[in-house]
Amino acid sequence: MSLNDSPDISELEKLHDIPEPKQQIPQSLRDLAEYIKQGHSKQIIVMTGAGISTSAGVPDFRSPGTGLYANLARLNLPDPEAVFDISYFRSNPIPFYALAKDLQLEKCYPTMSHAFIALLNEKKLLSMLFTQNIDGLERKAGLPEEKVVEAHGSFASNSCIDCKTQFSCELMKIAIETGDVPHCLVPQCNGLVKPDIVFFGEALPQSFLLSQSLIKQADLIIVMGTSLTVYPFASLPSQAEMGVPRLLVNKEIAGDFGSRPEDTIVLGDCDGVILKFAEALGWRVELERLWFEVSQKFKIKEAEVLQKKRNEMTSEEKFNSDILRLTEDVDRSLKVSKDHINKITEELRTSKEKELSAA
Repeated sequence: MSLNDSPDISELEKLHDIPEPKQQIPQSLRDLAEYIKQGHSKQIIVMTGAGISTSAGVPDFRSPGTGLYANLARLNLPDPEAVFDISYFRSNPIPFYALAKDLQLEKCYPTMSHAFIALLNEKKLLSMLFTQNIDGLERKAGLPEEKVVEAHGSFASNSCIDCKTQFSCELMKIAIETGDVPHCLVPQCNGLVKPDIVFFGEALPQSFLLSQSLIKQADLIIVMGTSLTVYPFASLPSQAEMGVPRLLVNKEIAGDFGSRPEDTIVLGDCDGVILKFAEALGWRVELERLWFEVSQKFKIKEAEVLQKKRNEMTSEEKFNSDILRLTEDVDRSLKVSKDHINKITEELRTSKEKELSAA
């Protein structure tokens, strides 16, 4: 070969500049499942909102007619958000404690979505969970404290709003059940006490600020059950590096999802979608086992507490309790019957419309 037949030096340099083939971008739950099974995701960041807890009986905040804010009219607040405003709480803490009693978080169990996050952690794939939720169901599902960033705090601990002294969870339970507003036990303080959830007008937890660097290191982002309208939490998914797959599981599109080619959006109920995801991953049996174990543990615990309370009741209190439970059972049955009737009516209406259009 002559010198003229040799490849040009500049051409050789170009060959070295050719990038390696990129990993195929996941476009569906099945693609994402394969992506994980092939070992591409070992630092998964999960971000959650109220949508993963509604099936546990925890109402969300903003759903028309059923959200927490929609049910606060009876408390005569200047606006619904005042119940979580620290200035308003200082002047009138009663509405917050009425709301806390209505929530009945002690009776709520982790959902399939919570169990899925716990399963990710069991498999050493979870880098961190960032949650807007204050219900503490992530902890009940078995996630260790160091793997959870509660951006808006939670009911897991309580403190005085003035001197910051911690307040017993047992005493807080009693206060919420009785409707009494608790005060600091430090004699010279006697300030108002509240759960360590972040009110409007309060700073976000340090853990939220310090943990955000983990998002840049993530190789998969999973966002579930949040409309991504409350900042700064809403900005978290956009902090993921370009090219990192992002999955949104929600009833509607949220945030900037859909703006990147590596985004996967699945609209629907969180638990239902997660079951399909687990099926694609080959984890469904493990997920259902974990969820069953966790929920049974808390059902047994609740039954023991209820039995203890019943043993301490007078005959009249037991009678009233039985009447209340019977009333709740009847209400539940009537709701099921009404829903069934509505479903049949809708099916008949649709069938009739089809007949008329075909005629």
